[in-house]
Amino acid sequence: MMNETPEQRSTTGKPMVTGTPRDLIHIRLASFVVFLAVALGALALVAKATVLVAVLALIAVIAVVDVVLAIRRQRRLGGGPQSTG
Repeated sequence: MMNETPEQRSTTGKPMVTGTPRDLIHIRLASFVVFLAVALGALALVAKATVLVAVLALIAVIAVVDVVLAIRRQRRLGGGPQSTG
């Protein structure tokens, strides 16, 4: 778009999206939970604790769904700050 101002794009050239603190917290905490669940799941798999592996896999899937929903909420908000001048 020709009428975009520089602050509407990040330094990498991606369009900026307004993010609510709630969504950002969901994304960061859920990504940490996914990392932890995968790490513990790998250890549980080595230890042949199949029930624990299944529980950790379910937790990881729930966290991934939470991240996807938070990203969709952010995209629904709009395309970032709009220039008035």
